[in-house]
Amino acid sequence: MLQIHGLKYSYDGQAEISYPDWEVEKGNHALILGNSGCGKTTLLHLIGGLMQPSAGHLEIEGEDLAKKSSAKLDKFRGENIGIVFQKPHLVKSLTVRENLLLAQYLGKKEQGSKRVNEVIEHLGISELANRKVHQISQGQAQRVSIARAVVNSPKLLLADEPTASLDDENCMKVIDLLRSQAEETGATLIVATHDHRVKSEFQNQLSL
Repeated sequence: MLQIHGLKYSYDGQAEISYPDWEVEKGNHALILGNSGCGKTTLLHLIGGLMQPSAGHLEIEGEDLAKKSSAKLDKFRGENIGIVFQKPHLVKSLTVRENLLLAQYLGKKEQGSKRVNEVIEHLGISELANRKVHQISQGQAQRVSIARAVVNSPKLLLADEPTASLDDENCMKVIDLLRSQAEETGATLIVATHDHRVKSEFQNQLSL
């Protein structure tokens, strides 16, 4: 599913970040672990095709993302990758259901309430479906963010610091939700975090 070799990224005026070679098999659940500022989010964004590496090779499903044009990269990401960001980035003027329908539209997937209803039910947010985003709590918004990431049945599910602000009980609930949603669609799950509480939950780990 994922292969990284000699990958590097450089922010303007800052030292170049070099990443270890790493492989994640299809359907595997993997962890990127490291302290704040070590480059975890940058790596996750590189894997998600949101940023381009300055050097090296990054391959997903046999596709070298660095060789794709912006348009083809957007299409590939919409069809294959779901991302749970640190902040939900939901459209506040829309309802929860409308946010998921929008994700289908932007991912160029067939729009329909059947898949949206399935995801809403599985994530236990049925009572929120017709609420505007500004009417739900931060914890509820995180569940909606996960729902949006999985509604298009991605092959690769990425989550950036999903447990950082949660207590122990809710930390494990979110990890269980991510794993169950990935397993339901056969997706590969990669979580980037500095939260050592989740370390024992993943066999494949990349420490930065």
